[in-house]
Amino acid sequence: MYQTLTRSRIGLYEKALPNDMGWEQKIVTTKELGFDFLEISVDESDERRSRLDWDDETIYQIRRLSEQNQLPLHSMCLSAHRKFPFGSADPEIREQAKVHMDKAITLAYKMGIRTIQLAGYDVYYEPADTSTHQRFIEGMQWAAKQAERASVMLAVEIMDTQYLNSLSKFEILRREINSPFFCAYPDVGNISGWNYDVCTELALSMPHITQIHLKDTYEVKENYNGQFRDLVIGQGDVDFNAIFKTIKQTQCVVPFVLEMWAQDDNWRENIVTAKSHLNQSCMAAGLPLFFE
Repeated sequence: MYQTLTRSRIGLYEKALPNDMGWEQKIVTTKELGFDFLEISVDESDERRSRLDWDDETIYQIRRLSEQNQLPLHSMCLSAHRKFPFGSADPEIREQAKVHMDKAITLAYKMGIRTIQLAGYDVYYEPADTSTHQRFIEGMQWAAKQAERASVMLAVEIMDTQYLNSLSKFEILRREINSPFFCAYPDVGNISGWNYDVCTELALSMPHITQIHLKDTYEVKENYNGQFRDLVIGQGDVDFNAIFKTIKQTQCVVPFVLEMWAQDDNWRENIVTAKSHLNQSCMAAGLPLFFE
């Protein structure tokens, strides 16, 4: 066992910054705010999905900006599969799921992105059943093989819906995929929001966790659906002190990402507030502080 833990890297989710920022401003601002990297978003919108079709000149221009500012685009949040899920009953949509996955792996390879976070939905806008689940498994088996070829890690997110809302469920899924390039990307807010014991879940899957999202949520209760986004860390029910104690006990040093959304002009103040709360939890757990 290590006697002391090295400070984990912590990144910022791109959507915590205003969408009208250019890439250089996003990278510089992320660096100024004290983060180690930026997590790029490729969601289901046409605007962000178009990033998968960037030409090499665009890709390497953004990569050079990252290098010049010593702030890598370390990971990608690929939620475009919510619109084009692997579990869809429509074969054309399933084919689009593969196209998006192939393009994302190619983009990650060229940009130096190490981890692609996948959305843990078999389907989102369609009815789910055992067939959608089986098609999702088959899609993940195929995707993992493409990732192996490129040495890019696929890490499935623990989600805000019941399909894959715990690491226990991930461990069952992982047996079906059986690839060293298919791991977990837990969102502690989602796990907490569904009333799972976050610390037990993290300890269970720690050998298979590639990266961790730090997000605050309100828990699901009787006659209340919870709230899974748009909270500043410190506002919700997530017990970050207990989580960070588990991080220390399990000798976990994987990268973390602060996940918030820039909803108004207070986005910078909200990030600063979140940083303060995370540092307090680091201190309470006896971990190196994330931020100076």
